[in-house]
Amino acid sequence: MTPFVTIRYAADGPIATITLARPEARNAQSSELIDELDAAFDLADADDAVRVVVLAADGDHFSAGHDLKEILAGDSFWAAQRATPEGKLRHEQVMYWDRLVRIRDFRKPTIAAVQGTCAAGGLMLACVCDLIVAADDAVFSNPVARMSGVGVELLVEPWELGPRKAKEFLLCATKLDAAEAERLGLVNRVVPRAELAAQARAMAESVALVPPVTAEAIKASVNHMLDTQGQRESWRYHFMIHQFVSNTPTALDRLDDRRAGGMDAVKREQAGS
Repeated sequence: MTPFVTIRYAADGPIATITLARPEARNAQSSELIDELDAAFDLADADDAVRVVVLAADGDHFSAGHDLKEILAGDSFWAAQRATPEGKLRHEQVMYWDRLVRIRDFRKPTIAAVQGTCAAGGLMLACVCDLIVAADDAVFSNPVARMSGVGVELLVEPWELGPRKAKEFLLCATKLDAAEAERLGLVNRVVPRAELAAQARAMAESVALVPPVTAEAIKASVNHMLDTQGQRESWRYHFMIHQFVSNTPTALDRLDDRRAGGMDAVKREQAGS
């Protein structure tokens, strides 16, 4: 078994559970976590006994997004690559776009079990799963527009909330509680926080009753429908717009402000999201 550091992987019968394990950082997604998450999906894909993958998280929060502290510190491989527009594009293509679309297209059904903060990159991660079970304390947000980003790399919101609500959510930096998220169709069901793991497991057990070839075909067919409606191309268009805006003087000035403000400023941004 791969010795993971930032996640945990466990297979129990037909269900594999991948758990984000950086609760001290609100499960912010570092490069190491993203790499390990990808490796865990490799394990689930290779195990024919596994029919469903549950994506969960330790602590009070599902994920506050990408690890901005790592990026601003500049001492990791990918953070150093981001010194140029070309390097930034390559980083976000490989680590964000490719890894997330891989989960979206993963041949086995996936279920996100979300509690607490689910923001920005955390929201993207939850939304590329097939189903979402939310604890009643879950809060969904994407405040990146106020940081001069463009709703992060995959613009999932129009597909999850509809265009008008998506505009409000992004432009007004709205936060959705679990009940409102369920009403808008962002999540499948809301459960008491204490029952989140059990309810996600119960949903996974129901999905696991479907023959694997049938589940894979249903998932592929629904995803194909979304693609014929333009989901993948709209994501690609947004990804490139995001690259442009992130390298404008306005965005670069905001980045310099965050660097000058130090890690406390980053913590405030991620905590506020």
